[in-house]
Amino acid sequence: MKALLSGVLLLVSAAALHAAKDLQIFSIDVEGGQATLFVTPAGQSMLVDTGWPGHNNRDANRIAAAAKLAGVKKIDYLVITHFHEDHVGGVQQLYRRMPILNFVDHGDQTETDKAAQIRFNEYKAFRDKGHHIVVKPGDTIPIKGLDVKVLSAAGKVIDSPLPGAGQPNPACANFPRPEADTNENGQSVGLLITFGQFKMIDMGDLTKDREYDLVCPNNKIGTVDLFLVSHHGTNPSNSLPFVRGIEPRVALMNNGAKKGGDPEVWQTIRDTRGLSDLWQLHYAVGTDKEHNSPDTFIANLDIECQGQWIRVTAKQNGDFTVYNSRNKFEKTYTKK
Repeated sequence: MKALLSGVLLLVSAAALHAAKDLQIFSIDVEGGQATLFVTPAGQSMLVDTGWPGHNNRDANRIAAAAKLAGVKKIDYLVITHFHEDHVGGVQQLYRRMPILNFVDHGDQTETDKAAQIRFNEYKAFRDKGHHIVVKPGDTIPIKGLDVKVLSAAGKVIDSPLPGAGQPNPACANFPRPEADTNENGQSVGLLITFGQFKMIDMGDLTKDREYDLVCPNNKIGTVDLFLVSHHGTNPSNSLPFVRGIEPRVALMNNGAKKGGDPEVWQTIRDTRGLSDLWQLHYAVGTDKEHNSPDTFIANLDIECQGQWIRVTAKQNGDFTVYNSRNKFEKTYTKK
């Protein structure tokens, strides 16, 4: 009996050790906002955005549940891409659920209306309780086990191509630089997350004008394995030169049932060379079935939903598996 128990413990320990070598990424359903949780093999956590305020603590509860599932009890780095309500609104509710050690953002808020000022001051009151880090393009967020490079922040982008990038982007031909965005979306902190040979990009709600500066006429980023579709899959972002430039193997759209998932954006991503699949947090009810992914790849099919999440488990060799918590479907993508 003791020998059998020892064997079981060895198997469990081996499984835990194997899991600890992988990067876990949870795309949490906050109904058309953003909340993306990264848990490194070193056990540190990085959360990008916190979803909406209100809703009886819905978004904070969903983030806390994902964190518990991932085995983390605190947020080591909270990155706020920009100060719109669907990205920063849930900070105070989450702060009451679990400790937040480092607050990362682009600096001061840029919008001047009263609601924006109130929202920013509420966030700042909690940010001041932790360690505040203002990032600029080219900076690195010092989370253990990951290379997190800041590509954009405060309306600026990296000046020089990343190592291995810098090639001309054919998709820029006859594509003029879009008109400059003047609100918080264009201020978004955009990130390239690298784990061994695995690369993922999350640009928040960065707009087409800054996307142009990143990939035209030369692509400063290079290609990626996973693209968290910008701006919930809406048309002010996700320009053709940008999507064609980064050429993702897989895309993941954090849309809501009635927000995001624009047909033009969906088609631009779907038509990108080399794309295997486009996963969605919600079925987009405002468009037709032809511009939604098959149900298997969608975490929430109904408007009134249970907040199902999508998890990505990435290995250092570049292989990764995407898992749908609604139907337990998963698919592995092997590095070519």
